[in-house]
Amino acid sequence: MFGHLFVCGTAALCALAPVSAGAQATPARSAQPQAPLTIDAAVREAMDHNLTLLAERFNVTVAEASLVTASLRPNPVFTANLMVPQRALVDAGITPTEQVVRTDVVFERGGKRERRMDTARLAQSVAELQVLNTTRALILDVASAFTDVQLAELNVALARENLAALDNIVRVNTVRVRTGDLARVELSRSNLEALQFQNEVLQRQTRLRIARNHLSTLLGRGPDGDALRVTGDLRRDLEPIRYDELYRQALARRPDVRAARTDQARSVSDLRLQLANGRVDYTVGGEYHRQEGAAIHGNSFGVYFSAPLPLFNRNQGEIARARIVTQQTETRVHVVEMDVSRDAANAFAEYSTAREVLETIERQMLAQAREVRSTTEYAYRRGEASLIEFLDAVRAFNQTMESYNEARAQYARSLYTLDSIRGKVTP
Repeated sequence: MFGHLFVCGTAALCALAPVSAGAQATPARSAQPQAPLTIDAAVREAMDHNLTLLAERFNVTVAEASLVTASLRPNPVFTANLMVPQRALVDAGITPTEQVVRTDVVFERGGKRERRMDTARLAQSVAELQVLNTTRALILDVASAFTDVQLAELNVALARENLAALDNIVRVNTVRVRTGDLARVELSRSNLEALQFQNEVLQRQTRLRIARNHLSTLLGRGPDGDALRVTGDLRRDLEPIRYDELYRQALARRPDVRAARTDQARSVSDLRLQLANGRVDYTVGGEYHRQEGAAIHGNSFGVYFSAPLPLFNRNQGEIARARIVTQQTETRVHVVEMDVSRDAANAFAEYSTAREVLETIERQMLAQAREVRSTTEYAYRRGEASLIEFLDAVRAFNQTMESYNEARAQYARSLYTLDSIRGKVTP
C-alpha cells in the first residue's frame, strides 16, 4: 500500500533509469478513454513523465561524464624532428642530417588521479541523491494533488446530494401548493434555495476540474485533466505514528540530508585533491638521435628529467578555497538537519491534530447531523417544521459533511507528508 515503502540505501537508485527512454516517452497520450488512476499508478506515471524530474536526471549523466574525465591519465607527448642542412655541408662532413624521435611522460605525484576520481564519485553520488530528493518532492506533490481530486469529488457528490434533497422538497411543495396546503411564497423560497444549491454544484465542479488539471500537469499530461479519473478511498492509516521513530528515519533516509553529508565528504575530498595539486609533477623523457653525414653516421640516446620549481605557485589559492568550502558544507549539513527537525515537528503536529479532528467529527458530529436533517425533513413534510428550520438543518448537515471531508483529506495529506519527511522515494 502507498505509504509504507521507503528508500533503503542505494537500492532506491532504480529511479535513475536512463533518461533517453524517459525523455522519448513524453509525447502526447492516446485520446482513448483511460482507466481510473490509483495513487500508486499516478506516482509511477509522474516518475516516468514529469518534465522536472526528467531534466534533473540529466545531472547524473553529467556527473558520470565528469567521473570518466577524472579517471584519465596525462597523455604522453611524442616528438619527431628532422634537420636537413645544405648538401655541401653534409658532403664536407661539417653538418650531418639529423633525425630525432622523443617521448615525454608526465608522472603525477600526490595521488592526483585517485583524488580526482574520489571527488568525481562523490559528486556523482550528490547528483543521484538530488534526483532522489526531487523524486521525493514530486511524490508528495502528486499525493497531495491526488487527495485534492478525491476531496473535490466528495464535495461534488455532497453538493449534488443536497441539491437532490432540495429538488425533492420543491416537488413536494409544488403538489402542496396545488392542493392549497401550502402558500405559494413557500414554494418560491424553496425554489430559490434549490437554485443556490445548483450554483454550489457548479462551483464544486469547477474546483474539481482545477484539481484534475493540476494533477494532470504533474503527471506530464498537460493541463487538460477533464479525461482524468481517480479511484480509491482517501488514505486512512489506523496504526499511530511515533515522533521519535519519525525523526530517526528522517535523519537516516531523507535524500537531502544524505546529499548534504555526501557533499561535505566531497568537499573534504576536493581539499585533498587541491593539496595534491600543490605537489609538482615530474616529466621523464626518452630520445633517439640519429646523425648522418658524408661517409659517417651514428646513433645516440638521451634520457631527460624535468620538474617545475614551486617558487611562486603552490596552488595556495585553491587550497584556501577548498578549506573554506569544507567549512561551508559542514555548516550546510547542520542547517539541513535543523530543517528536518523543524519539518518533522511541524508535520507530526499537523498529523496529530488532523487525526484528533477526524475522530471527533466521526464520534460526535456525523450521526447527529444526519439525524437532525432526516428528522427535520420528515417533520417539514408533515407540516410540523418550517422551511427555515429545514434549511438550517440542511446547511448544518452540509457544513458538517464538508468539515468531515476536509478532515479526511487533511489526515491523508498529513500521512503523505510524514512519508516524505521519512524520505519516501518509491511508489
